[in-house]
Amino acid sequence: MRWTPGQRSGNLEDRRGEGGGGFSFGGRPGGMKLGCGGIFILLILSIVFKQDFFQLLDPGAGGGGYTAPPAGDAPPAQTTAQEENQVDFISFVLDDVQDTWAQTFPTLGEQYSRSNLVLFRDAVRTGCGIGEAASGPFYCPGDEKVYIDLSFYDELDRRFGAPGDFAQAYVLAHEIGHHVQNELGIERQVRTAMQQRPGAANQLSVALELQADCFAGIWAHSAAKRNKLDPGDIEEGLNAASAVGDDRIQKRATGYVNPDSFTHGSAAERARWFRRGYENGDVKACDTFGG
Repeated sequence: MRWTPGQRSGNLEDRRGEGGGGFSFGGRPGGMKLGCGGIFILLILSIVFKQDFFQLLDPGAGGGGYTAPPAGDAPPAQTTAQEENQVDFISFVLDDVQDTWAQTFPTLGEQYSRSNLVLFRDAVRTGCGIGEAASGPFYCPGDEKVYIDLSFYDELDRRFGAPGDFAQAYVLAHEIGHHVQNELGIERQVRTAMQQRPGAANQLSVALELQADCFAGIWAHSAAKRNKLDPGDIEEGLNAASAVGDDRIQKRATGYVNPDSFTHGSAAERARWFRRGYENGDVKACDTFGG
């Protein structure tokens, strides 16, 4: 991808220096750590049973529930020149993706509010509980922030077979896609639908994830029009979308595939919706809920 290092984004929170190994739910040792999957399950339970299951995990909190830490950078982290170059690239992509949506929202009759990207290591306190690096990058609607442990990009390359800078850019654009859904009220509509149709929770989750893939494709469409892409970039994005398909992940982890348990979509579906967003460049083309 064609980019130029510059001043880092004002929407970047560097919390790599926090560590995270001793964090626990509710801020006390011994609490339960939550990954992205755990957060999603507790969200569904809270919706279905109309109880705050996040608070129930920390009964000693005095009814106050979980409070996200104040925004701001952590103490400086030990790092390398290679990692800092990666941060510069991610910072560039963050601004470029959000600039695209800031220009797109007025055509939808909306105004875009930017999300912050939090860089962390191992584990991190969020508005949705404790997020762990093992869960991969995620978006927390509770504090409207994206969270990424940069080690995931090494996993994306070595474990998932999806190398390249545009593969990394796709991942961030997908997570910002979840923020777009939150801004447009789609995420709230899905939560309501889950409450009304709890048996369709997985199906709705897949539609939500595929739409975020399509939204990532819309940004790729914009980047291509602005001559930001190198030859092979779209192929890197399609490869990354396929690599994190539920069927490939399940096959690698268990040796078999169970489509009924999909939460993000198959490799073919994820690549198809990313391509659809890229080829159309239009939010209306990203109706994964209606077909």
